[in-house]
Amino acid sequence: MDFLRALTSAASGLRAQSGRMRIIAENLANADSTAQTPGGDPYRRRVPTFEQALDRETGAATVELGRVRLDRSDFRMRYEPGHPAADENGYVRMPNVSTLVESMDMRNAQRTYEANLNVVTATRRMIARTIDILRA
Repeated sequence: MDFLRALTSAASGLRAQSGRMRIIAENLANADSTAQTPGGDPYRRRVPTFEQALDRETGAATVELGRVRLDRSDFRMRYEPGHPAADENGYVRMPNVSTLVESMDMRNAQRTYEANLNVVTATRRMIARTIDILRA
């Protein structure tokens, strides 16, 4: 039963980190998206949250991707007087996405995903060894 709990927890971590990477990729893809009209809001960075849950069948603690919230930090301003979304002073509101921050978040999500994958691999090996011992 402990093997099943380990697999359930690791699998939930894989799903949660996969969702986190999807949100980060969306942020990176929209890092230079501007509003369509002058004075409009550009893309606003999305931030994933996580929630702890309990798998009732196995009793395993799991993690789930929670509500995705919007980052309320200020937009960046760029001086581009010829841009269609420029205000009367020639400034364009740019998304509040930092590619450096998003890249670091992506690296962290990938490493956490790999750690969960290693738990799944190690658990599968232990199950296989247990079966081999029981056969002997």
